[in-house]
Amino acid sequence: MIAQTLQTKIGEAMKAGDTIRLSTLRMLLSEFNNEKINLQKELEDDDEERIIRKEVKKRKEAIEIYTKAGEQERLVQEKKELAILQEFLSPEMSEDEVKKIIDEVIEQIKPQGMQDMGKVMGAVRAKATNADGALVASVVKQKLEFGN
Repeated sequence: MIAQTLQTKIGEAMKAGDTIRLSTLRMLLSEFNNEKINLQKELEDDDEERIIRKEVKKRKEAIEIYTKAGEQERLVQEKKELAILQEFLSPEMSEDEVKKIIDEVIEQIKPQGMQDMGKVMGAVRAKATNADGALVASVVKQKLEFGN
């Protein structure tokens, strides 16, 4: 469980005086605790990974915003936080791996068009848990619109 590892990593960051790492790890632990309260149960590994992916997504969006705004100081901080969060995730699937799963799901479900996008997305997300959601949505949409 990642939450247990976080406690150790927080101690290491404190000793090293790494303030960005320390604040990022504390934020993540706080998010875990909030979700534990919301769910009223101990978190499973997939719950923890979902929370981390949500935080990664926030950092990626912030990086995009700060890049456009030219906010270099915040941009650097967000990139550091993103790198720290990604240490706790298994690598994302490649585009080719995602396309292969989508093709398999489409073959199984046999969608009639865009109206079945939700069905396809749900099945793909269940099989490709560590895939970028935006990539999945884009490829599914393309395949359903053009029948590729």
